[in-house]
Amino acid sequence: MFPDSSHPSPAVKICGITQEQQARDIITLGADALGINFWPKSKRYLPLEKAGWLREIHGMTTLVAVLVNADAGTIETLVEQRLVHVLQLHGDESPAEVEALQLRGIQVIKALAVRDRDSLRRIGEFPCESILLDAYNPGLYGGTGETFPWDLAAMAREQYPDKRIILSGGLTPANVRQAVEEVRPAAVDVASGVESAPGIKDLGMVREFIEQVRSAVTA
Repeated sequence: MFPDSSHPSPAVKICGITQEQQARDIITLGADALGINFWPKSKRYLPLEKAGWLREIHGMTTLVAVLVNADAGTIETLVEQRLVHVLQLHGDESPAEVEALQLRGIQVIKALAVRDRDSLRRIGEFPCESILLDAYNPGLYGGTGETFPWDLAAMAREQYPDKRIILSGGLTPANVRQAVEEVRPAAVDVASGVESAPGIKDLGMVREFIEQVRSAVTA
């Protein structure tokens, strides 16, 4: 999912994909990774029994399962059937649980809600290299379309140089270039900011979002 050190711009992850053809179109537009939401309460939920098409595009991009306190059966299905490459954990998963997954060779992104400077301390508790920062909203687990102060994300990147910071929360084609230039994250993540309806992407907005990321100056 992440570009190598010579890549001038962050990776782009388009999240909340629900349809195979849209997935293919978004890959063609240049996205580096696709997020598939397996949380039943999400507006972009894709049931496991309808996710077989992921096998058809498995070799074309990085597929990320978005999970919230997922049960062991769901995780086993995703891993054993090789539906995705990475697990992105948005729930109350502990550092020990993340470590246990990594010891099995499973790639993990831990998502953390950012409320204030103190909330950044949790980043160092998790053993995974990739940390996704999203807006804090009590009772919700991402996908709110709200931003948080980007200076906190920039602070996180400086405090934890060994981590790959993924910036999420309220990003759109109109603000992502500024966000990239201010934060210089390893990747950016967008769902509602490029949608015509929940789970349905506006391909014109996806194209513009990617173009804005690629045009950002981060030197």
